Amino acid sequence: MSKRLRWTWTIGAAAAVAAAWLAVARPGAQTAPTAPVVWAPQTSGVDVRLRGVSAVSPEVAWASGGGGTVLRTIDGGRTWQRRVVPGADRLDFRDIDAVDRDTAVVLSIGAGEASRIYRTEDGGATWTERFRNLEPEAFFDAVAFGDARHGVAVSDAVGGHFIVVLTSDGGRSWSAVAAERLPPALDGEGAFAASGTNVAMAGANHVWIGTTKGRVLRSSDRGRTWSVHATPVATGEATGIFSIAFRDAAHGVVVGGNYQREGDAADNVAITADGGITWTRPAGADLTGFRSVVASVSGEDGRLLAIGPAGSDWSDDDGRSWRPAGGAGYDAFSLAPGSAVGWASGAGGRIAHVTITAGPPRR
Repeated sequence: MSKRLRWTWTIGAAAAVAAAWLAVARPGAQTAPTAPVVWAPQTSGVDVRLRGVSAVSPEVAWASGGGGTVLRTIDGGRTWQRRVVPGADRLDFRDIDAVDRDTAVVLSIGAGEASRIYRTEDGGATWTERFRNLEPEAFFDAVAFGDARHGVAVSDAVGGHFIVVLTSDGGRSWSAVAAERLPPALDGEGAFAASGTNVAMAGANHVWIGTTKGRVLRSSDRGRTWSVHATPVATGEATGIFSIAFRDAAHGVVVGGNYQREGDAADNVAITADGGITWTRPAGADLTGFRSVVASVSGEDGRLLAIGPAGSDWSDDDGRSWRPAGGAGYDAFSLAPGSAVGWASGAGGRIAHVTITAGPPRR
C-alpha cells in the first residue's frame, strides 16, 4: 500500500467515520437480530484509534494503537490498563500479538526505522526492542504467530521484492527470508496496515499473506519456500485484500473492499478449501460493505465473523453465504483461542467485548 493512500486513510477517512461511530455507539450489550453475535461496548480510557487487538482468554486481552498506545485487561475488559513502551509515544502500534497475560509482541508501522517490534515478558511493565527496520523504503504492516515460538512479519514490497521476516524464538530475534525464495512482487504491491490480519498462520508451518493486489503468498514449510496465488477479490486504489484467516491448513477466507467507499459490496470476499492454492468468489455472497478483519470462530465448524468500520457480517458455512451481524463497526477483532469470546477495537479508543453464542452451523 502506498504511503499516500495509507496516510490518507489514517487522517482523512478516520476522522470522517469516527464521528459516525461515536454517534451510534450506546452503552450496554447489543444483540444482532440475524446472527449469534453479542456486542458489549467497554471503556478503554484512551481516545486514539486502536487497530490492534489480541485476545488471550475470556479474561485477558491486549490492544494497541496510535501514540505508542498499548492496553491490557485481565478482568474481562471491566478495566483496561495502559502499558507504556518507553520512547514509543510517537509510534503507531498497528498490531499486537499476545501469548498470555504477561507475554506480548507489538509492531509499529512507518517508513524505515519507524517500523519496529517490541516484546514484553512481564505484562508490559518493561519492554525490549527486538527488531528495527533499516531498509529506508520498507514499511511493515502486520505480525502474526502460529504458536508461542513461531511468527512472521511482513512489509510492503521494495524494488519488486517482498520483505518477510521470521522468528522461531517467540519474537526475541527475527531473520529475513531471502529474496530469491519469494515470488516477485507486482508494481506497487504491499499490504494494508489496517487490522494486523493480512498475515495468518496455522501452527508453525503454514503461512499466508494477503496483498493489495488481491494475491495470496503461501508457505507450507515454515517460510522456507513460497508460492503466490490470485484471488477474485477486487483491487485498485484503496482496494484489495485487507484480512486473511484460516480455520485449519486447508480452509481459508480473504475479505476486503474499498476503504474509501465503505458501503460498496462487490467482489470483497473469496474462499479456499485447498490451503490457498485456488480461490473462488461465493456465488451471490458478497459482504455488505468494506471489511478490514475476518476471524474464524472455531477450527472445526466453519463459523466466521467479518468486521469493518461500518458494520459486520456472519457466516456459518465457511464463507459460502453471509448475513449482517450488527455492531457499530470496528477496525480490528480477535477471539481468544478455543473460545467464542473476544474483543473488537476501533477509532476514538472504542472497544467492545464480543460473544459468539452457541448454535449448530449450517451445512
